[in-house]
Amino acid sequence: MMFNGYNEEITRYIRGWLQEDVGSGDVTTAVTIPQGHESKAIIHAKQGGVIAGMPVAQMVFEIVDPSLRFTPLVQDGQRVEKGAVIAEVEGSTHRILTGERLALNLLQRMSGIATRTRTFVEALGGLPTRLVDTRKTTPGHRMLEKYAVRTGGGANHRFGLYDAVMIKDNHIKGAGGIAQAVSRARAAIPHTMTIEVETENLEQVDEALQAGADIIMLDNMAPVLMKEAVQRIKQAAPHVIVEASGNVSLETIRDIAESGVDVISVGRLTYSFESLDISLDLNAKKEG
Repeated sequence: MMFNGYNEEITRYIRGWLQEDVGSGDVTTAVTIPQGHESKAIIHAKQGGVIAGMPVAQMVFEIVDPSLRFTPLVQDGQRVEKGAVIAEVEGSTHRILTGERLALNLLQRMSGIATRTRTFVEALGGLPTRLVDTRKTTPGHRMLEKYAVRTGGGANHRFGLYDAVMIKDNHIKGAGGIAQAVSRARAAIPHTMTIEVETENLEQVDEALQAGADIIMLDNMAPVLMKEAVQRIKQAAPHVIVEASGNVSLETIRDIAESGVDVISVGRLTYSFESLDISLDLNAKKEG
């Protein structure tokens, strides 16, 4: 499973989410369905999109009841059409219904993010610019949402405040300027950590260059100004990575990429997406 050794952490989250939903027990199922009843269920997509989260859904059912048999019929990253059966679950009807909602919630959200990411990636078709996410994620779901971005064809920005220095406008104000902020950061961090500086105009771009930033973010700049900024940066320091951010949409992303930036970060991949409509049906027949 592609979670970089964090399966135990995800398991802990799933147990907490199940406790939130199930509490002391599934009352409706307990009073309507006899104990020992078994079913076969299918999970199917009610709209087309890119699937993400199959291993997580499997973890949900296995934690609810290790005897449940979860069979994925598609792989994460695969685009499916409306009506496609993406998985089957067999075993105790009680336990299938106990895990249903959480498994679907995670599948729907992650597939929605993967689908939205794929549309942005396709809009960049033929260009070398990388699409990355941001920290604008749902608390408690960052690892899964960033995985969904990768599944959709994007890449990840920093995972948290701990793994890179990113000097933004408020840091610049607090430090007394870009030069002061970069100097203090460089003196304190290990040589393996990068320093990124957010800039809003060409004057700040020049300051970030002179300060020795490893990555320069062009925040909310018009494409024409962005192109000039990229030219200045690459002429002065070809090794510096240039990132564009702010107000990026499907309509604007290609113009932004054509300015020459190396990376475009898009917060709406994880905070402004539509969950994919996915459903579970008991004893349903697999189509085709």
